[in-house]
Amino acid sequence: MRVPNSVVLPVGTHVDCCQEQEIAEKTNDIMGRITAMLAERKSNLAHFIDNLEGSEEPKIYMDQWEKLKEMESCTLTILNLVTVNCTDHCDIKKLEATILKHVRKEELFPEVVRVLPPIYRQVEAAIVDIAQSEEVAGHGMMDLQYLVSKLSQREHLGSLGRELLQDILRYLHRVGLVVWYEEIKPLESTVFLQPTFLITMFKLLVRHRLVQQLESIP
Repeated sequence: MRVPNSVVLPVGTHVDCCQEQEIAEKTNDIMGRITAMLAERKSNLAHFIDNLEGSEEPKIYMDQWEKLKEMESCTLTILNLVTVNCTDHCDIKKLEATILKHVRKEELFPEVVRVLPPIYRQVEAAIVDIAQSEEVAGHGMMDLQYLVSKLSQREHLGSLGRELLQDILRYLHRVGLVVWYEEIKPLESTVFLQPTFLITMFKLLVRHRLVQQLESIP
């Protein structure tokens, strides 16, 4: 909800535990809940904005007002829910085909049809090669300046400037090849060449009953 122009594909799993009629009922219920949630969010944002604008000294709350207006302008596209039996390989392939079908739609993802300069592909290939090399730790975290120096040693990339590299990294971040939180001050100089490491880390830290599990350790 906080990401501009984001696209969400809801996926319902465990359909093998449901009856056919139950699947349709649950699908309608989930999509209905999502629609209601979005409507409530829109209403709440409008309410907060009105409160700030109607305050006695609205200039004091200008920063909050700007953040709320920015959130209000974020469009969110919800695709139709896909039901999946995770024990059925055919269903997994069906989900994969559905995802590919959606990401190839220009109206959803304009980046798909963007014509990139050859250097983008060269940098992408070089980063993949660096990420897979033995010198890079499993977590794939690399200092931005060190990455610049490693890339500059590659053929055809000797004249690669930092500004151009940052543009390329922003593109690779958008398509999911790397993760670079340039807008977060403590992380702006770190590039994550292995995004799956972050997923693994979050799964360990953000999970059900984590506090109870930690407290149970002698």
